[in-house]
Amino acid sequence: METRTLLKVRYAETDQMGVVHHAVYAVYLEAARVDFLEQAGLPYHLVEARGVRFPVVELGLTFKRPARFGEAVEVRTHLAEVSSRALRFRYQVLREGVLLAEGFTRHLCQVGEKASRIPEDILEALRVLHSG
Repeated sequence: METRTLLKVRYAETDQMGVVHHAVYAVYLEAARVDFLEQAGLPYHLVEARGVRFPVVELGLTFKRPARFGEAVEVRTHLAEVSSRALRFRYQVLREGVLLAEGFTRHLCQVGEKASRIPEDILEALRVLHSG
């Protein structure tokens, strides 16, 4: 499964050179990841309501071209890996089909204050998304 999340670059997200600041891409990836889970039938706010969280433990980005204020960008998201305790998402950020950046995030499952196995029902739903 791959989702496509459309975002409009806001002025506050740009730097002195008029391009999207590199730190903003982490926010774009988060928005796309939450959208992915929502579209997949696993709304993150409902997962969190059960006390289950997936904090980011690793983030990687490669920048190809800049995005600028007022442009629409699309973030394509897919679940690249699923294990009993961790997830890895992969992303592409595009403008009109042109690749601007690509990257990944890795997440560990946390229940309460400690790392934990992903609850079985959530794990099964994620495995279906990964294989489908």
